[in-house]
Formats: sequence, structure tokens, C-alpha cells
Amino acid sequence: MNAKEKQTAFIKTYLKPALKQYGYLTSGNTWWKDRDDFYIIINLQNFSWNTKEQASFCFNIGIALKASTKDHSKPSYNDLNILIRENGYLPDDRHTHNYKDKTGYIIQAGTELAKFTDEFQLDFEQHILPALENLNTLEDCINYYTPIPFWGERLIRQIEELG
Repeated sequence: MNAKEKQTAFIKTYLKPALKQYGYLTSGNTWWKDRDDFYIIINLQNFSWNTKEQASFCFNIGIALKASTKDHSKPSYNDLNILIRENGYLPDDRHTHNYKDKTGYIIQAGTELAKFTDEFQLDFEQHILPALENLNTLEDCINYYTPIPFWGERLIRQIEELG
């Protein structure tokens, strides 16, 4: 299998089932979870420099306030009010590893998919998804994002503007 085929297999065999288990709906490479006043959105972004030999990608993760969402039946990446890449949810020691650099995740033609999935699973199931699962109310979101420069202030301002 080439790198792109391995990435497709990873999405089909691990990522989609795992996110479905956590209650996320999907459209293409975007997953969302309804939380009354907002959606939690996870978007897989492929990079333009990808080849058959190497597939690099990252995740844009955040929340979309329902009051500013265009299509409530299918929120998208473009609806995000808070947009932070996966490193914003990971401890420093997980920002880079064998299958991840500062830009995102990397699958190469020679990558052992099971080992990649194990490393990815550590990031997602021990750090990213637990953080997102704690976002149940707008107040939870404010408390979580306020310590992050720019994003906390932006969220508070947008909530106030939208009423």
C-alpha cells in the first residue's frame, strides 16, 4: 500500500469508528458533535504537498456556536469560532513523535499502520477526546479556552455579540 492508501485505511478502520463511538457525526473529513448551544468540530486537513509516498495531515479542532452556524444539519470547518490544531490539546511531550512533527501527522509508504494507529490513539483517546468530552456548556468552553491567548477573548466576544 502507498501512503495515501494507508491513510485512507486508517480513517476507515480506526478514525471514523472511534469518533462514531464518541457520538460524532461525519461528512467527508469533518466530524461534529451537538452540544445544545454549540458543536464540537474535528476536521482532518490534508496538505497540498502530499504524494503517494507520504501523506501529511493535521486536525483543526474547536467549537462552532450554533447562533453563527449556517447549516445546523451539517456544520462544517468554515463554521468554527474556535480553531486550534491538535497540538493545542496535547501535552508538550506529544507534539512530536515517530509519526508526528510540528506540522501534523505523517504516514509514509513504509509506515507500519498498526504502530501509527497506536501512537495516534494515544494522542486522541488520552488527550484530545477527553478534553473535548469536558465541553458540555458554553461556560465549560469559556473556562477551557480563556487561558489560551486570543481564542478565549474571541469566544467571549462572539458569545456576547450573538446574545
